[in-house]
Amino acid sequence: MGNTADQVWKNCLAFIKDNIQPQAFKTWFSPIIPVKLDDNILSIQVPSKFFYEWLEEHYVKLLKSALTKELGKEASLVYVIRMENTYGNKQPHTESIPSNPKSAATSQTVEAPLSTYSSELKNPFVIPGIRNLQIESQLNPNYSFDNFLEGDSNRLARSAGMAVASKPGGTSFNPLLIFGGVGLGKTHLAHAIGVDIKEKYPDKTVLYISAEKFTQQYIESVKKNTRNDFIHFYQLIDALIIDDVQFLSGKSGTQDVFFHIFNHLHQNGKQVIITSDKAPIDMQDIEQRLLSRFKWGLSAELQVPNFETRVSILKNKLYRDGVVMADEIVEFVAKNIKSNIRELEGAVISLIAQSSFNKVEINLELAKEIVNKFVKNTKREVSIDYIQKVVSEYFQMDVSTLQSKTRKRHIVQARQLAMYFAKKFTKASLASIGTQIGKRDHATVLHACKTVDNLSFTDKQFRKYVEDLNQKLTL
Repeated sequence: MGNTADQVWKNCLAFIKDNIQPQAFKTWFSPIIPVKLDDNILSIQVPSKFFYEWLEEHYVKLLKSALTKELGKEASLVYVIRMENTYGNKQPHTESIPSNPKSAATSQTVEAPLSTYSSELKNPFVIPGIRNLQIESQLNPNYSFDNFLEGDSNRLARSAGMAVASKPGGTSFNPLLIFGGVGLGKTHLAHAIGVDIKEKYPDKTVLYISAEKFTQQYIESVKKNTRNDFIHFYQLIDALIIDDVQFLSGKSGTQDVFFHIFNHLHQNGKQVIITSDKAPIDMQDIEQRLLSRFKWGLSAELQVPNFETRVSILKNKLYRDGVVMADEIVEFVAKNIKSNIRELEGAVISLIAQSSFNKVEINLELAKEIVNKFVKNTKREVSIDYIQKVVSEYFQMDVSTLQSKTRKRHIVQARQLAMYFAKKFTKASLASIGTQIGKRDHATVLHACKTVDNLSFTDKQFRKYVEDLNQKLTL
């Protein structure tokens, strides 16, 4: 057909442009340079490793669709990374990395070669009695303790993780439950523990799996009548890491099978590591017998990092990416993006991207522009749990007190305010709000909202409560 790399890439760009926002196209696709076309393998040049990681995490399916359309089903993509520093001067070496859409689509931050881990177990079940499991651990080697920086917000969880990795199943931290909000490093820490165990104990079988994937496998085993094989497979693992265990909420069959697997592993001195977006006490629709077992070991919270830790995280990321940035700019970003580590690193990636593509120096002006856009575009979604926490702290009480059955006036008012703001700031139904705030029914929530509206008009002090809380929840 006489197609050249330029022609193929030009056609790919036309397809991509129709499927994403103009700004995203300009930022992530315009700077790409087609290098060569060998049969059905297209090589493209990208400015840096973070750029390649971003494409593989966010746009791999789109790239695959565009390439397949042009070169057929056997098409593949190779990245040529041309390292650049902040001012656009070329560094001496390039690195070619094959794209792997299957793994990249489910990985978060990945480095070459992608083929070293995949999203599915190669052998989900084994013949009973076989001790040597030939399975992939599903661990991402880039998530390590070395790049999980210690700070006040994560010291307990990190220290407990290191203790578990040194002696899996041999500490009182079994299970180890790591909990905290979005983007605070739960998955990173869970992988780091697994990676460390594999390094220290190569013969141990370590498996990382999301609770969602675990559930899918269980459902499949029931359909195929292989439930016993499923249980047996998981009972042979030495260190089991279950990510986002809150996904099991309301799934009684999966909870039941996990209960039996957990008991067997625990009784046989195997290590269980669990991550969740909330503490056991706040988990909804998880059976009590499971929750009680989650409390057998240690529950360690990952909190929002303080300013000093955020600065350290950014400096570490910049160092790993080979980028130099002035301290005042790093500190400006750290001061203004406080919500979570993922957003913090995302802002810096955008900053480097703008600098690299537009060939401009990173200065405070550029940083302000990026941070303003970033903060605006990543407005935090307020959850019912977060609302209860804010209201409880405001009235200096525990969340458990807020949810209790007591009829003391100040507690009732705090509860009604939590319900009012849950209706205002979330898309949850009245029934769902009631269930999460002390197991009330939808009529109670409706009554609470009406009461808050009425008291806001008639009671000056109560109106101040509403205004203060509204401000805290919209910061």
